[in-house]
Amino acid sequence: MKKWWWIAAVMVLTLLLSACGGQPIISLAESNLDFGDVVNGEVVVREIGVQNEGKGDLIIEAVTTSCGCTQAAIEPMTISPGNSGTLTVEFDSGAHGPDLTGELIRQVFIATNDPEQPETVLELAANILPPSNP
Repeated sequence: MKKWWWIAAVMVLTLLLSACGGQPIISLAESNLDFGDVVNGEVVVREIGVQNEGKGDLIIEAVTTSCGCTQAAIEPMTISPGNSGTLTVEFDSGAHGPDLTGELIRQVFIATNDPEQPETVLELAANILPPSNP
């Protein structure tokens, strides 16, 4: 009889400990970012809110981009439950040279400890216009 009591106590303790920690949930203010018309050679910077809607700390493990023309970073790298951070995205429209024009799509990849969404993708779009003549 005492053995079952011990097992039940361990199970209850395990449930209580797991409920205290909880899991993080990442949420971006936007999933797509449209820069619109950008003259080739311009650098555009935007900031987007990153929210932790979960019950555990959201840890940003890595922020990468699909191209060297795009840089991104999140501050802070650990976001406590109910709080937010800022994703800063910098796009250099002239990184591919002055001849590039037209629609361009790039991505920012955010790796986190969110168990339901370990990688979040932000898609960027821009319409690159020819450089203006001085």
